Amino acid sequence: MKCPIEAREDGQLLGYCDGSLSAERKAAVAAHLQGCAPCQEFVARQSMVWEAMDGWEAPPVSLGFDRRLYQRIEQEVSWWDLLVRPFRPLLTRRSVPIAATSLLVLVAGLMFQNPMPVTPVKPPASAQVDGMPPEQLEHVVDEMELMREFNRLVRVDATDPKM
Repeated sequence: MKCPIEAREDGQLLGYCDGSLSAERKAAVAAHLQGCAPCQEFVARQSMVWEAMDGWEAPPVSLGFDRRLYQRIEQEVSWWDLLVRPFRPLLTRRSVPIAATSLLVLVAGLMFQNPMPVTPVKPPASAQVDGMPPEQLEHVVDEMELMREFNRLVRVDATDPKM
């Protein structure tokens, strides 16, 4: 049998501890436990947990528990109360709201005393079209056609399966 811990199959050891394994599987795990220290330690610790859980008793529920629970569920809580609830301990101290208010007044005063300069936006320059001599225009068109032909040849070569 493979070691359940090494095979990451702790379910067999848990089944052995709680008695849910079949008789033949329980015998195989017991035989493995005789020679495997890590599995023995796992079973011993798990048995301690089971014993502690068996010995634990839940405290009795008070008589008015259900009534108080349903009253608390029925109470409507506004979204504002839910939002403010985490900050309530801070707001109950008198110094925190006073400090926040004075900081806000100080920042507002500094902003009004030293306003940030506003740079005027320059209107965009209008586009001007320059005239071109016909010979130069013909030369530019020839170069554009040459570049278009070059691009077409490069694209054909790039799809060639020889590369």
